[in-house]
Amino acid sequence: MGWLWAIIVGLVLGVLARAILPGKQDIPLWLTVVFGILGSVLGNAVASWIGVEDTKGIDWIRHLLQLAGAVAVVAVGDMAWQAIRGNRQRT
Repeated sequence: MGWLWAIIVGLVLGVLARAILPGKQDIPLWLTVVFGILGSVLGNAVASWIGVEDTKGIDWIRHLLQLAGAVAVVAVGDMAWQAIRGNRQRT
């Protein structure tokens, strides 16, 4: 059941990250989910590093760190995807 939640959270965070980032990201949905999962893991690692991984009530700080991680991973992943696929726009 943990993998199912990871996929759902990855999908939600990945889509939110794509909505936050300016411009159009040319990555497929499955890669958005993977980047969202990686961003969630990164956010959880940072939350545990600063000591806010488990608080009473809703873990707002941890969730914001997960979203920030997803935004960072989607931004970097989109640039890498464009470089690999050869879709980089030349200016």
